[in-house]
Amino acid sequence: MELEYNQLLELANTWMPLILHYGGQLTLALITLVLGWWLTNKLSKRITALLTMKAVDPTLHGFIASLANIVLKVLLIVSVASMIGVETTSFVAAIGAAGLAIGLALQGSLSNFAGGVLILLFRPFKAGDFVEAQGISGTVVQIQIFHTVLKTGDNKIVVVPNGALSNGTITNFSRESRRRVDIPFGIDYRDDIKLARDVLLAMANEDSRVHQDPEPVLWVTALADSSVNLQLRVWVDTAEYWNVMFGFTEQGKERLEAAGLSIPFPQRVMHQVK
Repeated sequence: MELEYNQLLELANTWMPLILHYGGQLTLALITLVLGWWLTNKLSKRITALLTMKAVDPTLHGFIASLANIVLKVLLIVSVASMIGVETTSFVAAIGAAGLAIGLALQGSLSNFAGGVLILLFRPFKAGDFVEAQGISGTVVQIQIFHTVLKTGDNKIVVVPNGALSNGTITNFSRESRRRVDIPFGIDYRDDIKLARDVLLAMANEDSRVHQDPEPVLWVTALADSSVNLQLRVWVDTAEYWNVMFGFTEQGKERLEAAGLSIPFPQRVMHQVK
């Protein structure tokens, strides 16, 4: 009986320091894990609220918060593993190697991903804007992380990769509230330029859609082969651009003809040599 007691006492003296040492480390690691997990979730919610206050595009809210949440939790797990004595050097190296391999395999997708983040951060356009990019003109329907969806004037849906979109030239026709409409006309060389100017400017000044600051102007732009080319320039609200463009083209022809001014068509004089 005394021998068993001595054996138990010896085992206790051997294992108790180890249990206290590693038990304390494990307890501290668990407390750190639980507390860090809770703080990470709170921080993700705070990031979402901050992005909302800064008027960042809603598409980015969940993405940035989730990305921050994942990165912080990975760092937390690595820290907790090191607290209980796990060698993390090889673990971190493995994560880095896996990240590099994934990055090389998804190079094109990552380019589109980075382009989407840049578009959402710097906002060269937003949903509802009419833009021209990559040889395509259309209204922005949706901006996603990997691509942007455009709807063309003839109601076709075009999906443009964000990588190419962010690295190319983008023309945003909707950013400014006003646009200048340039409408070309041509009159005969025998016609009175001053009369044509009066007729076309009167048409522009009578239309309530045309702004008077800057005021409408008309210029002679070229002495072409068959006509004297004129250009009427007026400023209108962006939403009225096409209505004014097409309406003034038709109305201008009618007014010039009513004033006795002709709109010549291309002509070619040919001489027959006998």
